This record gives sequence, structure tokens and C-alpha cells, in this order.
Amino acid sequence: MTTAVIDADARREELERRFAALTPPSLLHIGGEQVEAASGARFACVSPRDGRVVAHVAEGDAADIDRAVAAARRAFESGVWSGLHPRERRAVLQRLARLVERHAEELALLESVDMGKPFTDALAVDLRVTVQCLDFYAEAADKMYDEVAPTGPDVLATVTREPLGVVGAVVPWNFPLMMAAWKLAPALAAGNAVVLKPAEQSPLSALRLAELAVEAGVPAGILNVVPGHGPTAGAALGRHPGVDAITFTGSGEVGRLFMRYSAESNLKQVSLELGGKSPQIVMPDAPDLAAVARSVATGIFFNQGEVCSAGSRLLVHRSVREELLALVLEETRRTVVGDPLDPRTRVGALVEEEHLRRVLGHVRGALEDGASLLTGGERTLTETGGCYMTPTVFDRVDPGMRIARQEVFGPVLSVIDFDDPEEAVRIANGTEYGLAAAVWTRDLSTAHRMSRAVRAGTVWVNCFDDSDITVPFGGYAQSGFGRDKSLHALDKYTQFKTTWIKL
Repeated sequence: MTTAVIDADARREELERRFAALTPPSLLHIGGEQVEAASGARFACVSPRDGRVVAHVAEGDAADIDRAVAAARRAFESGVWSGLHPRERRAVLQRLARLVERHAEELALLESVDMGKPFTDALAVDLRVTVQCLDFYAEAADKMYDEVAPTGPDVLATVTREPLGVVGAVVPWNFPLMMAAWKLAPALAAGNAVVLKPAEQSPLSALRLAELAVEAGVPAGILNVVPGHGPTAGAALGRHPGVDAITFTGSGEVGRLFMRYSAESNLKQVSLELGGKSPQIVMPDAPDLAAVARSVATGIFFNQGEVCSAGSRLLVHRSVREELLALVLEETRRTVVGDPLDPRTRVGALVEEEHLRRVLGHVRGALEDGASLLTGGERTLTETGGCYMTPTVFDRVDPGMRIARQEVFGPVLSVIDFDDPEEAVRIANGTEYGLAAAVWTRDLSTAHRMSRAVRAGTVWVNCFDDSDITVPFGGYAQSGFGRDKSLHALDKYTQFKTTWIKL
């Protein structure tokens, strides 16, 4: 046994011991206090790593959402947060960022065991981005300026940015803490109160974040966390007349429900970040096909493919198809599926049994439609009791096949050939989604033309999934509307008031 193997085994065992020593948070966080659900109900939080129950979490429903919204409304109206000098809100959010930084390994452990992602990714990506997000919006809190309109000399007209009030945030299970931060940080920086409903598959890190927020000095009622199921807690939050805005990341099916809930209640503002079917377009002059292959594999297998912007379609020019495909298959077969706590693992467990069955159903559908399975497509590591799947590559995929059009949300890549740039753009735009895309080319003109032609919220050139908190993230078409990240995100948590003064 090599030293590297011994070190990896030792690290995995150390992380197992550290998680066993933790007491995962399990109560609702309402009005600054940890409380049981009004019904007394709890649900089992099952780790996809090995099928074990790691916590029994209080199951919020409509009564608990009502309590949380009432607490948020009282806190907002009191001015205890919205009335603070912006630099004081900045200081509190900065303290929260430092606490998250200090507890990064604990939070990454909760993320990894709760939803199955590799611990190394949770620590290096999710926690790093979460801290950056909190710091960015903390610094923005006292840098939002109001305006004076260019009117005539007999009028003073001001445009004032004000917080909305109570924001309902509903986040998915694939990046529980990071997505929560993308929504909470700008909402809080702008002076709002928030009711957060984490996904029932992954509530632990959000509950721990609420505890850290209290320690950082976020006033009681300004951040409330209510785990629960979509048809109960989620629907109650979406329909609640005391909620001024809903921000949601998740499936298109549920996004439509939140639009309906808004119409059925108080016409609350809704912003949606939904699914994707992102293409990576490889032109014949693409630089360094080995690097492209690594990026393609990472783009679809990172986080088990449970990424809304995952590069699930490889659109490759016929002239480089065979060479690139061989390199992609090499990368795929080198990709280690395993225990999320093992540092050698690159693909962890899918989030739950139901989702694993759904992804395998997409594989069966692709075979029925005539796609060619080159590798993967199977459940694996069944002896662990966890939800593991082999990285999967389909070739000979027609753009009209279900596997080329439907979001799989798993480690499944579809390879599609094209002959010219116009065909590549038609295929890239040939789905209902428009979240992200990539173009690989040495030609600057081609890069500009194709980036403009592809309908997507983000287009990467000669890279994939590079990003920063300073740029917005969101989609076109049925990938939703509204943007997370960047200063633009503040727009969906504020409203503008015009004051017209006759002099």
C-alpha cells in the first residue's frame, strides 16, 4: 500500500470521526431562537453517502412559515436592521463571513455528508465562494448611492433605493450553503429580513449558518430558517401575503408554482434561476484538445453533474471529433467515484435514491432513442448503501433526442457532431434553456460572433464554469429571470422611490 493511499485513508477516517463528534443542528430557527415545528413533526435527514440517518430535523409547515414571516415582519418594521447605518450592517456581515471562514471545515463536512458532494470540493469551492459572497455584499452595504434626477431649477427630484421588506428565499440541495449566501447576503445588505427554506434533502448547513448569524450579531427575526417540504412549507412561503418577494433556485416545474403562488396571493415579486442544458462548442481550431477534454469532463462530472449550468452537451466539429472524444473518454475513466469523505474522490453520491433512479431513467430513455452508450450508465458501489453512479458518456446523440433536450442533473454527457458554426449555434439554441455555454476556438472573431449568437446568460470562451462574485449569474428563456451575484443582484432586493419636491 502506497503512502498516498495510507494518507487518503487516514484523512477519510479523520473526517468520519470529526463528523461523528458533531451534533448536527435540527431545530427551526425563528425569531432568533431554535424551536420545534408547531406540529412537533420531524423528518429523517438521510446521507446519500451510505444511506444512514444523520439527523431528525424539525419539519416546518404552514404554521411555522407563518411564525417565521411574522417574526421577520416585526424585525423589519422595528428598524433594528433596516434602520441601522449601512456601515453597521457591513460590520455584522463581515463578522458572519469570518465566522463562516473559521467554521469552514465543519460546514463542509455538513454539506458533504448531507448531500453527497466530495468534502474537498465543498471546502475548496462552496465555502470559499460563500465567504467571498458575504464579504462582497458586506462591502456593498454602505456603497449604494441614491440619485438626484436632472429636473428643472424649480424642482428637486430624488430616487431613493429602499429595502423590499420580507424576502422569502428557497434554495436547492446541490449547493445548499453557497446558494443560500447568494440570496441572503444581498438581501441582508440591502436591509431586508429573510425567511429561508432550504431543500429538505440538505438543511443542515443553513441551520448552522443561522446559528452563526446570531453569533455575528444579526438581530433576532432578521434571518429565519424553516426546513420543510415543498408542497407544505414551500407553498406556504410562496403564497404568504406577508412576503414581499420570493427568490428561488431549482426546477422549472417548481418555478412555475412560485409564479402561480404570487398570482394567487399578493403579486409578490418573484425571481427564478432554473435549469439548464449547457453546450460546450468545440471548433476545429480549439486550443489544446487535452485541456478541452479535461474541462469537458470537469464541466459535467463536477458535483456529480448536479449543477444547473453543467456542460451536459458536447458539440464538437467533425474534424476533431474522434481525437477529442478519445481524450474525453480517458478523462471519464480516470474520474474516481467514491466516498465523499475520501480525498481521492472526484464524483460523490447523488443526493438521494429517488434522484438516482430519475437519472438512470434518462439513461434508459437515451438507449431507447438510439444513442450509443460509450461508458458508464450504471449504479455502482451498491455495497455502501449509498447513491452512486458511474460517469456516463453518450455518443451519436441527435439534437432532437430527449437526452439532448431534457435536463438530467447527473453525470451524463451527450456528444453531438456539427459541420459549421451556424449549425453549432442552431443546436446550442435548440432547447428551452439558456443558462450557460462555452466556445472553444483560437479565432477572436469566431469567439465574439458565437458568444453573441448563443442565447445564454453566461458564455465562457476557452474555459468552462470560471466565475467570480463580481459578475451576474442567471439565464435566458426557461432558465429563469433575475440574477444572482454581482451588484446587479441588489436590484431584486430593493425598490425605488421617487420624491418630487416643488421648490
